[in-house]
Amino acid sequence: MVKLTLKDGSVRECEAGTPASEVIKGIGMGLYKAACCVKLNGKVCDMRTPVTEDCEFEVCTFDSEDGRKTYWHTTAHICAQAVKRIYPDVKLSIGPSIDSGFYYDFDTEKPFTAEDLEKFEAEMKKIIKESLEITRFELPPEEAVKKLEDMGEPYKVELCKEHADKGEAISFYQQGEFIDLCAGPHMPGTGSIKAIKLTNCTGAYWRGDSKGKQLSRIYGISFPKASQLEEHLKMLEEAKLRDHNKIGREQGYFTTVDYIGQGLPIMMPKGAKVLQLLQRWVEDIEEKDGCQITKTPFFAKSDLYKISGHWDHYRDGMFIMGDKADQDDETKECFALRPMTCPFQYQVFLYKNRSYRELPIRLTETSTLFRNEDSGEMHGLIRVRQFTISEGHYIVTPAQLKDEFRRALNLAKYCLDTVGLLEDCTFRFSQWDPANPKNKYEGTPEQWEQSQAAMKEILDELGVEYTIGIDEAAFYGPKLDVQYRNVFGKEDTIVTIQIDMLLAKRFGMEYVDADNTKKNPIIIHRTSLGCYERTLAYLLEKYAGALPLWMMPEQVRIIPVTDRALEYARDVEKKMSDFNLRVSVDDRSEGVGYKIRQGKMEKIPYLFIVGDKEVEEGTVSLNSRSKGDLGAMKTDDAIDKIVRETLSKTRD
Repeated sequence: MVKLTLKDGSVRECEAGTPASEVIKGIGMGLYKAACCVKLNGKVCDMRTPVTEDCEFEVCTFDSEDGRKTYWHTTAHICAQAVKRIYPDVKLSIGPSIDSGFYYDFDTEKPFTAEDLEKFEAEMKKIIKESLEITRFELPPEEAVKKLEDMGEPYKVELCKEHADKGEAISFYQQGEFIDLCAGPHMPGTGSIKAIKLTNCTGAYWRGDSKGKQLSRIYGISFPKASQLEEHLKMLEEAKLRDHNKIGREQGYFTTVDYIGQGLPIMMPKGAKVLQLLQRWVEDIEEKDGCQITKTPFFAKSDLYKISGHWDHYRDGMFIMGDKADQDDETKECFALRPMTCPFQYQVFLYKNRSYRELPIRLTETSTLFRNEDSGEMHGLIRVRQFTISEGHYIVTPAQLKDEFRRALNLAKYCLDTVGLLEDCTFRFSQWDPANPKNKYEGTPEQWEQSQAAMKEILDELGVEYTIGIDEAAFYGPKLDVQYRNVFGKEDTIVTIQIDMLLAKRFGMEYVDADNTKKNPIIIHRTSLGCYERTLAYLLEKYAGALPLWMMPEQVRIIPVTDRALEYARDVEKKMSDFNLRVSVDDRSEGVGYKIRQGKMEKIPYLFIVGDKEVEEGTVSLNSRSKGDLGAMKTDDAIDKIVRETLSKTRD
C-alpha cells in the first residue's frame, strides 16, 4: 500500500500501481467529473498515471492553472485532428496551451480562412461527440523518429530528434486515428471537452524565427460549460473596444507606418505628452529616492557586449551595425545598438577607485533601448523594437542587498500604484533551469543557488506572494518579474528587479571593504515603471482611453458659447496655463452641443462652458467626465480644483 497526502492534509491509502483516476473516484465522483489532471509530488500528470509510491496527491480541476492548461492542450489536439481530417496533407507543428486558451501551428499550402475555421470547429464538435478515448504510449527514440517519418511529419521529426539525444523514451498520445508527439498531460477522452470556439487564424514562423518557414496558426478556447464560453466571448468583444491598438490610434496617441517598420511606433503629440509626463515624474521620484541620473551612448563596440556576456547570450536579439562578416572579425570594429544599459552604467562605477563607504550607488537612466524582436511578436505598443525604459542599477555590498532590494521593490510598487496598475499585477520569481540545453546561463550551479536563495529569503521576508518561473531568469541572475495582462489575457513583464552576483567580476568592479580587502559588489538591476510605451498601452486599456486627470495630454477644454465669451475663454486659458495645466479653447464655428459631445468622445476630464452669463459673473460652467454637469463655479475656484486634483494624482 502507498500513502497519499491530499491537499487538505488528510491521508488516503491505495494499492501501488492504482491509476490516479481510481483514487479520485474514491474521493468522490463529483471531483472525478471535474478533474483535469493530478499533481504527484508537485509534478503534473495524467489521471491515467499509476501511483507507485507515497506522495503528495493533488487533484487539478479547470479552476486551477494546471487543470486549464491540460483541458486546453487536449482541445488543441482535437483541433489538429479536425484539421487533418479536412486537409490530410497539412503538416503538424506545435500546439501548446497558453494563458488565454491554445493554438496549433500548421504547414499548409495556403493560409486558412474564416470559412476554414467554421469547418474545423464543426469537425471538432463531431470528434468530441465521438468521445474517443485518449491513450498514451512510448517508443524508443529510434522507433519514435521512424514512426514520425513514416507519418510524414517533418516538424515532429525535428522535435523528436532533439529529445532523442537524451536517450529517453518518447511519448505519444492517440485519439482514434490521430496520433501526436506529446509530453502531455491530457484529459481521459475527447468527450471530456464541452464548449469550444476557434477565435482567430494568423501567420507564425516555425520556432519564432522570421527566417524559418511561415505557418498558419489557429487560436482557440474551450470551457466545461457553454455559459463560461459565452461569458468569455462577451469579454473578448469588450476587450476589443478597450484594445490600446484601437483606442490609441483613434484618439491620436500613436500610429505606425509600414515603410518605417514593425515595432517602430510614431508617438503623436498626445502619446508623446503622456510619455513626457511619466518620465519627468519618475525621474523626480527616483532622485528623491537617492538615485543619480546618467546619460550613456545608444550604441557601442562589440567589445563591451563581449565582456558583459550579451554578445554570447543575446546577440540574436540585438541590432548589429555593419557587415555580418565583421561580427567575428577581431581585426575590425563592430558596433551594435544597445539592448540594455547595464554595461554602460558600470563605467560610472569604474571611473575611479571605490570604498565601501560610497556604497550603495544608485544609478538610473531614462534609457532608449533597441531589441530585434521577431515580427510575429510585434503588438502595438506592448512589444516593440525601440522603446524607453526607467532603468536603474544599484551597486551594493552583501550587507546592503536586502534593504536595497526592498527599496527598489517599494519604488516600483509606488509607481505602479500611483498610475493604477499595481492592483492588477502579479509577481513571478524567475529562476534558472540547470538543465537548459541552450547553455543560456553564466556562472556555476553554486553561484545560482546562492543568488536564488538570497532572493527567496528577501521575498519571503517581505511577504511577497509569487509564482515560480523556471528558465525565466536573466543569463546572469534570478529576477522578480512584475507581470501584467493586457485586455486579451496575454501576460508580459512590466517591471523587473534582478540580483546579479556575476557581472561585477567580469567588469573588474571592486570596492575596498572595511577590512581593507578588495571585493566585488552585488548589482541590483531594476526598473521603476518599466517600458514607458508598454505602460501607456496598459493605461489606455485599463482606463479605456480616459486616463487620470494628472496624466491626460489635455486636461481641460474651454468651450465659448458666444463670440463675446471667446476673449474671456482666452483669459481663462492663460490663467490655467500659468499653473502648468494643459488646456485648450475650442473656437471652431460649430454648435456648442457638438463641441461638448466631441470633448466627451475624446475623454477630456473637464469641459468649461462659458457664455455671456459666465463672463459677467466671472465663473465657468463645469462638466466633468466622470460626474457630469457640476454647475457654475468661480473661475479661480475651478482652477484651484483642477490644480489640487492634478497634484494629488487622483483617479476618477
